[in-house]
Amino acid sequence: MYQERASRVLPGAVVWRAEPGDGPAAPVLPDGCMDLLWADGRLWVAGTDTRPHSTGDVTAARFAGVRLPPGTAPALLGVPAHALVDLRVPLAELLPGVRLPGVRLPDGERTGPGAARALEDLAARLAAAAPPPDPLAAGIVAHLRAGHSVARTAEAVGLGARQLHRRSREAFGYGPKTLARVLRLRRALALARTGMPAAEIAYAVGCADQAHLAREVRELAGTTLGAYSAANRETPQPSGSSTTA
Repeated sequence: MYQERASRVLPGAVVWRAEPGDGPAAPVLPDGCMDLLWADGRLWVAGTDTRPHSTGDVTAARFAGVRLPPGTAPALLGVPAHALVDLRVPLAELLPGVRLPGVRLPDGERTGPGAARALEDLAARLAAAAPPPDPLAAGIVAHLRAGHSVARTAEAVGLGARQLHRRSREAFGYGPKTLARVLRLRRALALARTGMPAAEIAYAVGCADQAHLAREVRELAGTTLGAYSAANRETPQPSGSSTTA
């Protein structure tokens, strides 16, 4: 079971909670974001990813998380993003003394919306006490997500190529070319969930051809677009339904 909602206090952040199902858990795929995690009462930080990760990287029966927008976590945590790429690190190693108030779960409640809310409040307090994130991060993401080249993005945000690479590693964990690939992957996966044919997806996200898209999905997500689409096809939600953490 997995549920998510937009954060009520952190612009652009997503609050989520999950518990393992009966079958194998879907891998966590790169998205350019960093997460604060609550896992059976323990606090972790998930760095940005360059490959699929098993949910077994942090073992627990119950999870809650706050997915922070790309480029915002380093200021909150006080470390550059490249120090945490593909890692899951206890929060205490980065912010000693930070604790989450005890969260009591009612009998029979497994995923704990209370844990999600408490983690969201903790993230908001950390953000309020932290220096502002790199002011260029949002612009870099916006230009790359729109499909602009690295050179055009550098020009748009007023940086040279080397400056853009350095700022991107500090904010996102990797250079702008890798970030562009990850953002393109997310666009492709979103379109795949709608049932769009692979050839049309390749054109829509700016891949040279369908074979290029297939290589990107295999390298970054560890699967094929067809297999992902079959497992994640969107289904209509009942009117008035919601998934709130």
